[in-house]
Amino acid sequence: MRRREFITLLGGAAAWPLGARAQQPAMPVIGFLSGTSAGAQPHWFAAFRKGLGETGYVEGHNVSFEYRWAEGQYNRLPALVEDLIRRHVSVIVTPPSIPAALAAKAATMTIPIVFSVADDPVTLGLVASLARPGGNATGVNFFVAELTGKRLGILRELLPKTARLSVLLNPSNIEIAERALEDVKAAAAIGLQIQVLNASTSDEIDAAFTTLVSNRADALLVAPDSFFNSRRVQIAILAAHYSVPTIYAQRDYAEAGGLISYGTDVTDSVRQQGVYTGRILNGIKPADLPVIQSTKFELVINLRTAKTLGISVPDSVLARADEVIE
Repeated sequence: MRRREFITLLGGAAAWPLGARAQQPAMPVIGFLSGTSAGAQPHWFAAFRKGLGETGYVEGHNVSFEYRWAEGQYNRLPALVEDLIRRHVSVIVTPPSIPAALAAKAATMTIPIVFSVADDPVTLGLVASLARPGGNATGVNFFVAELTGKRLGILRELLPKTARLSVLLNPSNIEIAERALEDVKAAAAIGLQIQVLNASTSDEIDAAFTTLVSNRADALLVAPDSFFNSRRVQIAILAAHYSVPTIYAQRDYAEAGGLISYGTDVTDSVRQQGVYTGRILNGIKPADLPVIQSTKFELVINLRTAKTLGISVPDSVLARADEVIE
């Protein structure tokens, strides 16, 4: 082989891997936009990774994550999602949070969004319809906000002498707060005196319980909210300290020491978000993925808390419970 041919061949061989690497697609990036803080719901993120894994994606192997946390300050969400957009994420995921989903939808009409919300996504303006979402968003509706009336019914069955009911709302989560108020107003028509307590910080949660006690409330209903969920241990401890029977929207509270919860399996809805995210990364458009509607409802009773509060849970309620914590 002549010297010139050898140099030409060597140069081509050296250049080929660099050119091939330049043509390889970059690893997709999932942008997480959360209304809470890092570490507040580790089980949610484990469930998401499980669903994502069902479609063949593993963090650090063939997909990477960018996390943005609002720390309960929902007014930070627009800036956080804009930062994700500047990072050129492939898809934006909003773990259970209406404010986060709305912030993402308001910020982009092109980047796919996979939401998990507690209210009707059509009414919220996230999708055109459940069967045909249209646009760039799809996800899961887990119906937590629509079950307030049923929670009140369970509470009255558990505590038939309840006359004064306090309701804890997060005014920063206006959609859920308004829905909960509508349902609670119906309770006033059946003889309950209703007191609304607002809280959007940990200190305000403490203050709300002080007010609740001074007003001698018989029971408390905690409205669905991702910030409240992140503070579930604080709320459960306060409810136990002040001996206030409390009903919640998610089993996380009962597991943290809360008295009773009734709602859908939110953790599984996050797993389904993972599945949808993987399918979108595989090329399916959000507009072609119908919104998933949760169908599994669960009643969880913490019998240890009931005994501490001196509450005898009726057999009729125990018989319907999906889980009893003893």
